Amino acid sequence: MLAPVLAAKGKLYVAIGTRRVSESLLTEPGFEKVEVIETDDNIRRPEGSRYYALDDFDFGISGVDMVLTFRNVHNFDPESRERMNRAVFDALESGGLYGVVDHTKRHMEPDNPENRRRIDPVLVVKEMLDIGFEFVGYSDLHYRADDELRFEVGRRSVTGNTDRFTFLFRKP
Repeated sequence: MLAPVLAAKGKLYVAIGTRRVSESLLTEPGFEKVEVIETDDNIRRPEGSRYYALDDFDFGISGVDMVLTFRNVHNFDPESRERMNRAVFDALESGGLYGVVDHTKRHMEPDNPENRRRIDPVLVVKEMLDIGFEFVGYSDLHYRADDELRFEVGRRSVTGNTDRFTFLFRKP
């Protein structure tokens, strides 16, 4: 959706979890100004861990005006989230925006098998502030009152109907 819109006056970079993008999307009309930043070699899932780990890296670009991540933050352990978000911070220009959408987990709820692909939105805000982002605001666009926040987002009864938080941060 973003690539054709940005093609006239911008460029779309995609990174983290993009192995199949080059083979499938980049050959489509409207995707001529999309560049894949190869970061997948830095991602691994340690044996026995429920989270992915991300080695130190940078995106290799700077002066970016906006970064978006969709249902991605919950996949990483705390150290890897910090690495990813710091790399975003470093890539953004001053005043640049960072939009974050992810599955809502109850505040301070301990990890369990039913919430493994959810993350505490208060924790996300704290982690972003710790890096240096300013909290701009949120949207209830993806709010789902009927999601009890009890079940794994991959369950058939929950898929497509999860409550997700939508936050916007700014690099000062």
